[in-house]
Amino acid sequence: MVLTDTAIRNAKPKDKPYKVSDSQGLYLLVNPRGSKLWRVKYRIDGVERKLAIGPYPEITLAEARAARDAARRQVAHAIDPNYAKRQARIEATMRTETTFLKVAEELIAKREKEGVSPRTLEKYRWVLNLFSTEFRRRPVSEINPAELLYELKHQERREKFETAKRMRSFASRVFRYGAATARAERDPAQMLLGALIQPKVKHFAAITEVAEFGALLRAIEDYSGDPAVMYALKLTPHVFQRPGELRQMEWAEVNFDKAVWTLPASKMKMRHPHAVPLSRQALAILEAMQGLTGKGKYVFPSVRTRTRPISENTITAALRRMGYTKDQMTAHGFRTSASSLLNESGKWNPDAIERALAHMVSGEIRRIYNQSAYWTERVAMAQWWSDYLDELREGGNR
Repeated sequence: MVLTDTAIRNAKPKDKPYKVSDSQGLYLLVNPRGSKLWRVKYRIDGVERKLAIGPYPEITLAEARAARDAARRQVAHAIDPNYAKRQARIEATMRTETTFLKVAEELIAKREKEGVSPRTLEKYRWVLNLFSTEFRRRPVSEINPAELLYELKHQERREKFETAKRMRSFASRVFRYGAATARAERDPAQMLLGALIQPKVKHFAAITEVAEFGALLRAIEDYSGDPAVMYALKLTPHVFQRPGELRQMEWAEVNFDKAVWTLPASKMKMRHPHAVPLSRQALAILEAMQGLTGKGKYVFPSVRTRTRPISENTITAALRRMGYTKDQMTAHGFRTSASSLLNESGKWNPDAIERALAHMVSGEIRRIYNQSAYWTERVAMAQWWSDYLDELREGGNR
């Protein structure tokens, strides 16, 4: 017996839930509190299952029968109606979060969980905020290359060529993530390769002339100020790692017995762990610092709080106080100085120098080989380099 609207209205609640059947698996579930819910029974792969359609009277009898018929058609094509409903719900949810802003924020959150450095996440958020509000509100699936190019050209008109390049690269990441999560079908940023003005490569100012570098080392020796800054400044030329890596140096990364500083992949630009052999001079600097900050996390903590390292521009600021301008020397310039003078010495394999600088050589096999094969040479080179720095500081090799 099929249901009628009158029969449905007259179905009164009882102490326990009960069913009022219609036809072809459709029935109304009447609950003790009075709610009436449409359900459909069906069999797939020999197993009986139930599909929830919705409440009465929000879903009318005619609508419930239409939903039943749709479910039966799906079953006829070996499609589980519950699975199809769940997929539709997921897709609907994804469609409500398709704006460039939403997808970008999801991507940044994903990268954070993957262990990307806070500095990189900060750059992502900075670049995201460079896009106009209108652009960020646009669905990623609807943004075309012309729209993106307009955003980038705005930066170019201000001669922010490097910024425009970074925005295109970040946008490409967002669109590719959008495609991977079924919210975009293409990457319009990829189509803009070659459309932007290429920024001129800016090299970090560095002293590579022997006598001038010796004078710099003497100025460092005479520097006085906060001990964390003073010792960080003294250690920098000996290890010649990136400023951000040195300032975030942790005591847990330093092995005095093995004379090695091991940097985890999360701190490295190329996302590969890196080991730095420590010379006797470098160890002496660290031992002096250990008596001051050895009980904390960071080797070179901030003067304001020991829970954070010295700031990003501390070493460069110290160089400015010493009288060196931005066109003469930067914190990053110590890497260039070391690379230039080590190569000029002719004593060391260029690949060993590149490994010491944590530069990646082409080819994964070659990279792994170099990391192990040049370690002995790098240990010897680290000691020779520190001895050479002492000689330059004392006025030798003028």
